[in-house]
Amino acid sequence: MNVYVYTIISVILISLISLIGIFTIPFKDKSIKKFLLYSVSFAAGALLGDAFFHLLEKDNLSINYAVYVISGIIVFFILEKLIRWRHCHVLTSKDHPHPLSIMILIGDSLHNFIDGLIIGASFLLDVKVGIATTIAIIFHEIPQEIGDFSVLLYSGFSKAKALLFNFLTALTAMIGAILVLIINSYINIELFLIPFAAGSFIYIAASDLIPELHKELEFKKSVIQLVFFILGVAIMYGLKFIE
Repeated sequence: MNVYVYTIISVILISLISLIGIFTIPFKDKSIKKFLLYSVSFAAGALLGDAFFHLLEKDNLSINYAVYVISGIIVFFILEKLIRWRHCHVLTSKDHPHPLSIMILIGDSLHNFIDGLIIGASFLLDVKVGIATTIAIIFHEIPQEIGDFSVLLYSGFSKAKALLFNFLTALTAMIGAILVLIINSYINIELFLIPFAAGSFIYIAASDLIPELHKELEFKKSVIQLVFFILGVAIMYGLKFIE
């Protein structure tokens, strides 16, 4: 029962992140971009730290475990190709157009559904792993949801409609979380989902987030990026020792 409670609370917190776009309205694009620059850095470190310090923490990795990790990478690659879903953290503009709003909503729904599956499986493995995974996903979701909100506004949505649809897509995480808890009552699904999650986190951090960070060439900002990246990794490592 505790696993259900922890999982549902975590998914609710992550779903609420979808409303963060409302807080960006008073700020100029320049200020938002500066915030995203360091938020993405932290998210990249947190995702990699969670993958290697928690999800892949296994004394003897079997060949099946390795296959599951690689499958996570491959599946996320295919998803991007099929529905043009990209974890983009740059505000939309004439020089940086995004896919159509419908593609954003479909991609985000699937993305959040998988997040729910991963969170549920993480708490089934261990509460500490679940908490670490939730934190990593939250910091990844912040720039993601701000970007999605901006895309929907750019596509012609009103602020209220953009927030509503963004929140509705976030609720698919609850479906994913509950589904994995129910399925696990019959099949030990965490044996597959945990390494799969690790593979997806590695893919997102290495393929989407880190390349985005390399677009910043100013030395001072790059150093701060590195600090936030290391901080993300360090926090994930520190969570290993929380009882």
